[in-house]
Amino acid sequence: MAEGDELQAFTSIMDALVRISTSMKNMERELLCPVCKEMYKHPVILPCKHNVCHVCASEILLQRGYVCDPNSEPNSPASSPSTRSPRMGRRVVPKQERLIKSGFGTYPGRKRCNAHTQSVLFPCPSCHRDVDLGERGLGNLFRNLTLERVVERYRQTVNISTAIMCQFCKPPQQEASKGCTECRATFCNECFKLYHPWGTQKAQHEPTPPTLTFKPKGLMCPDHKEEVMLYCKTCQRLVCQICRVRRTHSGHKITPIISAYQALKDKLSKTITYILGSQHLLQGQISELEESMKHTELNGAKAQEEVLQLVSALRSALDDKQVSLTRDITERQRERRCILEAQVWERQTLLENSGLVSYAHEVMKETEQPCFVLAAKQLHERIVRAIESVQSFRSAAFAPLPPVKLDVSRELKLLTELNFVRGVDARSLHVCSWWRPRNLLEGPC
Repeated sequence: MAEGDELQAFTSIMDALVRISTSMKNMERELLCPVCKEMYKHPVILPCKHNVCHVCASEILLQRGYVCDPNSEPNSPASSPSTRSPRMGRRVVPKQERLIKSGFGTYPGRKRCNAHTQSVLFPCPSCHRDVDLGERGLGNLFRNLTLERVVERYRQTVNISTAIMCQFCKPPQQEASKGCTECRATFCNECFKLYHPWGTQKAQHEPTPPTLTFKPKGLMCPDHKEEVMLYCKTCQRLVCQICRVRRTHSGHKITPIISAYQALKDKLSKTITYILGSQHLLQGQISELEESMKHTELNGAKAQEEVLQLVSALRSALDDKQVSLTRDITERQRERRCILEAQVWERQTLLENSGLVSYAHEVMKETEQPCFVLAAKQLHERIVRAIESVQSFRSAAFAPLPPVKLDVSRELKLLTELNFVRGVDARSLHVCSWWRPRNLLEGPC
């Protein structure tokens, strides 16, 4: 009895691990940049609510003929180990790197190579539309800090993050043991002490665990360099106190960020709950369909065996009929299996929403209200579309291939009319003749 309980517990654990693995794998799709097909690095949110790596966006704009504004350099290059350090000295930053390092919602965007200022059109790699970034280009976009944190947590969870090296060591570099948010750099123990001398202001910097992504103090307005604490419902955009009194938002409905934060969080919670409920339903239907597929295979095999046994006694007269009946059974079996596999395939497609739910759960952990509002707005729209797909889904019967019988009581002269006896469940053979996978006509078969 104890062994049976242990086996059942082990089976439950394995099932849970499989579900977690599937959910994490599905969520990974949400964390891949549509351009480089790798994990997002410094993603920005486009006006069409899609994300793209800042580096990828910069390269696309370069290919389109946009060049970097000379005034778009960071204001404090000395705070970055890539621009200056006591050991390395000041290095020359290439033109392309200066373009990539232009700020997220902080510095001017791109201009075309002419004397007149024009709006920057960016081809979104997700919706394949040209979106207007305004005159400042990428400088008008907010950095999706919530998505960055989800990516970093995911890397730590699945243990795919590589070792973080000290940015100040002479070759060979040592593995970093500390990070500094103020310096925005990672250090080994020796370098941290060297660059934070006792008695200086830097000595007051608090060390943090090493990371590739340093958390900024907050989202800043790209126009006024003020922290965004309001949300314009009319423009659906984060704004600062200065934006509120400007003519651009005159007459607009502007609310405190906490109101937008709570409203979006409530909506997201409800949609997540609905999606989770549908996941359990779909998983149950898939289990039933798989069981029906097993019965279909068994009944098909038994039917073929029965045909062979009956025909063997009448071999001389039934050779041709045997081929016909066997082909008929095989065709019925294939047709039923194809229908069941199509149903499984459709439900598995709907189950891929689990990746979206996992990503939504991670976004729900966001505590910074502006960042959450920025990330949750686009996420809520995607979940609503997933809910509409689940609501419009129409289920079908799970009947397997019914048993098949042969009537051999007739005379030999009627052998040419020999055929299967259709049972009560014969109608179920065509139960799915009206059913087609919704928008999934290209099924497994």
